[in-house]
Order: sequence, then C-alpha cells, then structure tokens
Amino acid sequence: MESPAPGARCPVQEQRARWERKRACTARELLETERRYQEQLGLVATYFVAILRAKGTLRPPERQALFGPWELIYGASQELLPYLEGGRWGQGLEGFCNHLELYTQFAANVERSRTILQEQLKKNKHFRRFVRLQEGRPEFGGLQLQDLLPLPLQRLQQYENLTVALAENTGPNSPEHKQLTRAAQLISETAQRVHTIGQKQKNEQHLQRIQALLSGRQAKGLISGRWFLRQGWLLVVPPQGEPRPRMFFLFSDALLMAKPRPPLHLLQSGTFACRALYPMGECQLHRVFGHSGGPCGGLLSLSFPHEKLLLMSTDQEELSHWYHSLTLAISSQKN
Repeated sequence: MESPAPGARCPVQEQRARWERKRACTARELLETERRYQEQLGLVATYFVAILRAKGTLRPPERQALFGPWELIYGASQELLPYLEGGRWGQGLEGFCNHLELYTQFAANVERSRTILQEQLKKNKHFRRFVRLQEGRPEFGGLQLQDLLPLPLQRLQQYENLTVALAENTGPNSPEHKQLTRAAQLISETAQRVHTIGQKQKNEQHLQRIQALLSGRQAKGLISGRWFLRQGWLLVVPPQGEPRPRMFFLFSDALLMAKPRPPLHLLQSGTFACRALYPMGECQLHRVFGHSGGPCGGLLSLSFPHEKLLLMSTDQEELSHWYHSLTLAISSQKN
C-alpha cells in the first residue's frame, strides 16, 4: 500500500479548508454589507423620521404609515453589528431572529407606504420641499427616499442567502453550528412569509386594475378574492361566421370573457362588459392545432358542461402561454 506523498492533504482536510474559505468569505460579505445597510437605515432614521417627527410636517398616522417600524429595524441592526464585528456570528444572528417579526410587519405595510409617499408628494408642498432638501444632502449620494424605502426587504433576502451559506460552511462540531442552522431556518421562514405577502399585494393590485376595467352592474364584486393568472385578447370562433376578438381574464378558479365597450360610449369608453364567467374546475382543455410551434398560430378547445369555446390566436407563442396558464388553473381546481 502506497503512503501519501509528503505534504499531501487528505480529502477530509481539503473539505474542511474549503468550508473555512467559504465561511470566511461569507462572513466578510455579511459584515461589510451590514455596515452599509446600517448606514442607509441611519440616513432615513435621522434625516427623515426624526426630523419629520420634530417638525410635524406629517401627522403621526401618516408618518407611521410611511415608515412603518423603520426605527426598530435600525435598532435591530445596531444590536447585530457588534456581534458580527467581534466574529460572534452564531450568537449575533440568533439574537437578531427575535426581531424578524419587524420585517413581516414592514412587508405588510409596503403598499400603504408607497401610496402615502405618492399622495404626500403630490398634495403636501411642505413635505415635497422637505424631501427634495434632504435628498440633496451629500450623505445620500443621489439616492431618493423612494430608493431607500425598500431596503429592509432587500436586506432580508441577503440575510437569508448569507446566513444559509454560513450555516452550510460551518462544521457540525463547531459550537456555532446549531445557532447558525437555527437562525438560517428562522430567517428563511420569515423570507417566505414576506414573499407570500408580496404576492398577495401584487394580486390585489391586479384585481383592482381589472375591476376598474369592467363596467356594468354584474361586474361589481365579480373578481373579489380571486387569484389572477393572465389576461389578453383571443379570437372566439363561433359555429358560424367570423371569429370575434374578446378580452379574457384568467383566474385560478375562473375564466372571464369580456367585450369592449364602444369607443363612443359616453361614460364607459375604454372599459369591458362581462359576457361570461367559466368555472375552471369544470373545464376540459384540448389543443386542436398549434402543437408544432409554427408561425400560423393555433386553436384551443375548452369544454364546459353547457358550452364549448374555441379560442384562436395567430401568435403561436401567445397561445402556448395561454395553454400553460389554463392547464395550471384547471389542475389547481382538481387537486
């Protein structure tokens, strides 16, 4: 049996060395980015939140809606940074997890914050002048308040990536392994909750936009509580006559077909009248033609208990997207 060459390292030692290099690199990135993050949090806390509170430019409810728990998030970073600077990653991140609920609260307030900022910049000239003055300070480096407000949610994603990497590259025998693994799990769970909140907010925006496009009594409340998937023009092919263009709105549980109002309609020009709402749980979907990916478009067949739809598109790629979205909606109702 051959003995290892002098100076050769065994695979276990090489793996440990790789772990240590990755761990050191990740720890350095976490420390450097936390310093920059805390600096930017401090800019907003000092030059916006604190001064607005002192000046009374915004009423307390408006100020709270605009910034949410910003100062508490800033305080959590101030607690964390000394641990990172001292190399006590596990202890610092474990303690930081006690503040994760602040990020969930911040995410839930994002849309309200964006609305308040737009409203106040538009109608409150004192606030508008104040914001421009503060943004012009050299400390901000050209950044605007609207650029800085999403920072905590962006940082939460960084926390997840960096903490998971730290945990994965910390040996199981290290005293910090358990702390980092637990912190990575808690931060990832919070990031997922925040992602879910964001998805719900985007969906609500879609629903509000679509509701504004639909006119007529029967359209009121028609899409409330639904999950939006897709919209677009398709041609409805009748048993006889020419195909008719219709606007379709696809939700997770229903397909809404709408007809455009006449351009010269006095009150409802630019809106759509709902013509039918089809339950996706009762739909059978088939591709009649358009499988080849050629330039000729395609035709989809949607069968419901009391009606059959033939939907056509001259755009093959668009038709494929519709087929995929419809399939997704149907399968979600049958699971």
